Amino acid sequence: MASQDWFDKDFYKVLGVPKDVSEADLKKAYRKLARKYHPDANPGDASAEARFKEISEAHSVLSDSAQRAEYDQIRAMGSGARFSAPSGAGGGAGGFEDVFGSMFGGGGGRGGRTSFPQGGGFEDILGGMFGGGGGFGQPSGGFRGFGGPTPGRDVTASTTIDFVTATKGDTVHLQTSDGKPINVRVPAGVTDGQKIRVPGKGQSSPDGGAAGDLILTVSVRRHPVFERDGLNLRVNVPVTFAEAVLGATIEVPTLGGDPVRLKVAPGTSSGKILRVKGRGVKTAKGEGDLLARIEVAVPGRLTDAQREALQAFTAGGPQENPRTELIERARSV
Repeated sequence: MASQDWFDKDFYKVLGVPKDVSEADLKKAYRKLARKYHPDANPGDASAEARFKEISEAHSVLSDSAQRAEYDQIRAMGSGARFSAPSGAGGGAGGFEDVFGSMFGGGGGRGGRTSFPQGGGFEDILGGMFGGGGGFGQPSGGFRGFGGPTPGRDVTASTTIDFVTATKGDTVHLQTSDGKPINVRVPAGVTDGQKIRVPGKGQSSPDGGAAGDLILTVSVRRHPVFERDGLNLRVNVPVTFAEAVLGATIEVPTLGGDPVRLKVAPGTSSGKILRVKGRGVKTAKGEGDLLARIEVAVPGRLTDAQREALQAFTAGGPQENPRTELIERARSV
């Protein structure tokens, strides 16, 4: 009987939640387990199907405030006791009448006998205790049938957006895998390959349960200039040999805005990072920076005067060997 289940089964344990779980956390735990053990996700797996039924049963009771209160009361009164129909007129040890006799003092203990209304079964007794006029499975009664509605299936969709849209966010218009048109807000800072779950935008439940979710996979087109590094944006900025040696003020592009002017210190080498605060990706979690990486551009062609000037520079004194540190590190390994 369903009453035996309520004594024997710990629905909170089934869903992995504490007894004071909120409605929101209860729903979250149920949906996570339902997705994992749903028969559609585990075809031919009998154990997964049984687990899914167990999860649905627990959720159907605990998600209904009236049923949850009754379940908590029954569990508290039972204190872990199990019962069965009496085997004799005197009532067997641990029998139905013993349990409820001790609870309500009707005859008391194992030797006494508790009287119940003529023709009234266990369901009628519990219904009267908790104000339920109907038996099990009756919508107006204290206890209802188990099983719970089947959640709708999740659906998938994919979309490709440009780099700027991915960093700033926008609404995209698409169709799900079952041909359903839908508008989805893509948040600022989405990354290539990221999956976005949109609750309630999947298939409807066949029996009045919660709708499934939409799982949207986002692809982001590469940008010809900028790259993502978390919330930061990276850009390679070439400078001339003279600018790197003597120092200069240069312009650096920004994403979707005007260039900014940065100072290159004298003697700057390739690989030096210049940081522009707050010009990266901005999301609800924070904002990144623009990281400009200096690349010294070596001229491909020189005039005779330029070549002679460089030769004079080389002959003017000892030159620092830029590979000395590299060789020393290799030797120390």
